[in-house]
Amino acid sequence: MKQTIILLLCTVLAGCCNNKQQPAQLPQVTEADIVIAIKQLVNGMEKADEKILDAILAKELVYGHSSGKVQNKSEFISEIRSGDPLRYIRIEPLEQTIQLAGNIAIVRHIFTAETRNTEGEPGNLRIGNMLIWQIQDGQWKLLARQAYRL
Repeated sequence: MKQTIILLLCTVLAGCCNNKQQPAQLPQVTEADIVIAIKQLVNGMEKADEKILDAILAKELVYGHSSGKVQNKSEFISEIRSGDPLRYIRIEPLEQTIQLAGNIAIVRHIFTAETRNTEGEPGNLRIGNMLIWQIQDGQWKLLARQAYRL
């Protein structure tokens, strides 16, 4: 009886020791997934659509402008919705590069845009951008953006 209990305990312990948890598998991601996320962001900015922006932006968003101004998610969405200081008519990212690193993507591009100011006067914008995207709950979310003057 003692030998049976010892054998049973050894079997259970051996099973526990060999049953190491596998690390969580990251979803398979491609550059095309990031391109889609960027298009959603651009669409939300052009339409000044709070729903689209809320869905694509991380709650922890840090949005840095080329002027040095830094905004959180709600401040950024409010500015886009108000159109003050600019309403984005058409946005086109140029010379885009994407570097994948696990559940993070680092995107660099030249951000070009046709704009209108609060008086309705047309304008053009051309700045550099670096964006950090992260997979959160299975979806790419913009975590950080820093613009810089060219």
